[in-house]
Amino acid sequence: METKEKIWLSSPHMGGSEQDYVNEAFDTNWIAPLGPNVNAFEHAITENLGDGVHVAALSSGTAAIHLGLQLLGVEKGDEVLCQSFTFSASANPIMYLGATPVFVDSEKDTWNMSPSLLRKAIENRILEKGAPKAIIAVHLYGMPYNVEAIKSVANEYSIPVLEDSAEALGSTCMNKACGTFGDIGVLSFNGNKIITTSGGGALVSKNKLFRDKAIFLATQARDDAPHYQHSNVGYNYRMSNVLAGIGRGQMEVLQDRVNARRSNYEFYENKLGSIKEIEFLDEPEGFYSNRWLSCILTPSFEIRELIRLALLEENIESRPLWKPLHMQPIFTEYKNFTDGTSESLFARGLCLPSGSNLSLTDLERVTDCIKKVML
Repeated sequence: METKEKIWLSSPHMGGSEQDYVNEAFDTNWIAPLGPNVNAFEHAITENLGDGVHVAALSSGTAAIHLGLQLLGVEKGDEVLCQSFTFSASANPIMYLGATPVFVDSEKDTWNMSPSLLRKAIENRILEKGAPKAIIAVHLYGMPYNVEAIKSVANEYSIPVLEDSAEALGSTCMNKACGTFGDIGVLSFNGNKIITTSGGGALVSKNKLFRDKAIFLATQARDDAPHYQHSNVGYNYRMSNVLAGIGRGQMEVLQDRVNARRSNYEFYENKLGSIKEIEFLDEPEGFYSNRWLSCILTPSFEIRELIRLALLEENIESRPLWKPLHMQPIFTEYKNFTDGTSESLFARGLCLPSGSNLSLTDLERVTDCIKKVML
């Protein structure tokens, strides 16, 4: 039996200029970790985000979170509040530092951190241990979190926010770019993201001292001396000049990629929105999502699995929504402030193929398969 062509969940999509910048790196022998492409890529991100930010291109979004927590003063024994409904990379760097994660559940309007549960968690931790050192809030699947409400709670208790915008480059809230709201913002350019450098990330901050310190730590924390001298523990976290060349080309087509993914979402909503067992997450007023992944909610785990397995049978990749971190084996022993929202989303939700390079035929294959199961 002939296997049907694979439809991927979110595959890389090159724009055309990437090879030119990579070739430039080869032609000029700028293969070393740093070089003109890194500077130009950081400049392109800075220009895109605006709002007076400074950018450090790094080896991954996880590295950016790790450095960001350090810059916010997180140390061994501290507690960090973290959105539970997210990928484990949001929380793993807390563990790198010997700090303790405390997980906070989601609100239904955005699927992101609940401001009311955040307040509850802060008040509880102040009574039991002292104020948490930082808050990690995530723009999940490109949907901005409730920026003003989270910021208000954080400011009330003077706790800095690390804004995990790994999935939200190109998203905005109240006409301001995601990645610019926290004390420190984080971007990811992993292979499945809205744009990619194969592997890579960035740390973003309006505080230039944070950006400069991040670069210092990311380049092995070398002191200013003619010889190699080190007074701090450093990391090999800088992005290479070759990969930054890919990023330069990708930044040129970022809005095209956002438009394509939003178009995918609109196609799915148009074709499947009339099926009463399928729900979509609308954008709250003033929120603009890049729709990195188009997601649906079903009434039950059983129906979710019925759809997922039917797609799999057609060689179409889909994936359940993130399993909440407070349910993950590595994190179950840590405190959580939850109300069942993320657990329900995980049980009932499914990510559909969302790549910016999907054809109309691909999208129709997906919706036809789902309709066959549901109608």
